[in-house]
Amino acid sequence: MSHRLAIVVPCYNEEAVLRITASELSGILNRMVDEQLIDRDSYVLMVNDGSKDGTWQVIEDLHRSNPLLYKGIDLAHNRGHQNALLAGLMEVINHCDAAISIDADLQDDPLAMIEMVKRWHEGAEIVYGVRSSRETDTWFKRTTAHAFYSFQRSMGVDTVYDHADYRLMSQRALILLSEYREVNLFLRGIVPQIGLTTAIVEYKRGVRAAGESKYPLSKMLSFSIDGITSFSARPMRLIFLTGFTFLLITLLVAVYVFVAYLTGRTIAGWSSLMLSVWFLGSLILMGIGIVGEYIGKIFLEVKARPRYTIRQRLTED
Repeated sequence: MSHRLAIVVPCYNEEAVLRITASELSGILNRMVDEQLIDRDSYVLMVNDGSKDGTWQVIEDLHRSNPLLYKGIDLAHNRGHQNALLAGLMEVINHCDAAISIDADLQDDPLAMIEMVKRWHEGAEIVYGVRSSRETDTWFKRTTAHAFYSFQRSMGVDTVYDHADYRLMSQRALILLSEYREVNLFLRGIVPQIGLTTAIVEYKRGVRAAGESKYPLSKMLSFSIDGITSFSARPMRLIFLTGFTFLLITLLVAVYVFVAYLTGRTIAGWSSLMLSVWFLGSLILMGIGIVGEYIGKIFLEVKARPRYTIRQRLTED
């Protein structure tokens, strides 16, 4: 039985770390080959997501040094991590029996791949890499990350807690993933919907081997909003419920005002009026913003533009 493995590595401005990453992944592949877990023709595919540094030049050098082991594709523009990852997975879909996605910074322990492949051999078609702890994170990063997962679950998004995009997918899982055509990609929400046999491998997350983080707080917030609005209509439902609640409160206030008027106890309420106007105005603007987020996604979906364009391939055997 064939067990050809492809490791997909999305890269954006990773020139400083990519050679270290390639060497580390090569060692892991050789170890798994020696243990007869995978076939000798397994390989690493690096996806250059429109990097502004020398990332693509490094990929070209690695491919020249070993074209069977190191392959690459160069996207014409920066399309974001999710699109770059999907481009790589779709590139290997017909050239592997399973694929593992991992970021180039080596913060996700590459040794966990060995356990992932073992779970694959045991019958799991999707194996999630899940962090066992967040000891290496700052208090702020740890708190916001936990809030990220908790908020998504409360909004009805089915995600795996403390799992990013470090996972193994069988070829069958990749084929099913290819049937999801939405432009607004949130793979952490899409993959659990595929519904095949899954397993979890825990690992300790380390620090970056080199370079800088590509996920500051602003990008994490944007990513969270994309995930929620791509998979759940609950925020819009909350707007309606909030409006209905304030309608009930308004009716109670109207009764109070009517009684006060009849009993002659009306007083000028400038402060309370101003606070009410500002508060309700903020709610209205927030509601319009949430609805606009959904309309914007509809706008992108109906245009059905390509999610990415591959400018160059280094994938020949």
